[in-house]
Amino acid sequence: MNAPIPFHLAFPVSSLEKARAFYGDMLGCPEGRSSDEWVDFNFYGHQIVAHLSPDEAGHRNTSAVDSHNVPVRHFGAVLPMADWERLAEKLSTAGTKFIIEPYIRFKGQVGEQATMFFLDPCGNAIEFKAFADPTRLFAK
Repeated sequence: MNAPIPFHLAFPVSSLEKARAFYGDMLGCPEGRSSDEWVDFNFYGHQIVAHLSPDEAGHRNTSAVDSHNVPVRHFGAVLPMADWERLAEKLSTAGTKFIIEPYIRFKGQVGEQATMFFLDPCGNAIEFKAFADPTRLFAK
């Protein structure tokens, strides 16, 4: 697998203060540039930008995946398994309300992965996942 090229993702939030507290304080993503309307975060080496747009924030639809209702619009990161486990514990300890509790999806199959889904304070769905064997990320 080649070294990843950082991606850029812009998404709506209802409050920059809530975004800063969640992405900066809870997830530990360093803040970059900002204005009164948006704020950049270093999201595990990628640039995400929270744009103040209260009417657009939040997820609305789900799709069935492995017997769960997965939010259609979501983003996240694929972490090393030990980091995923630490984050799952940190979020659980902080009282995070999971949409899908941390678990192993597609157990025993080619795409076996650890996954969890939750909402940021503005209602945006986030997924973090991990693979015991990271080379299986795109395996068919």
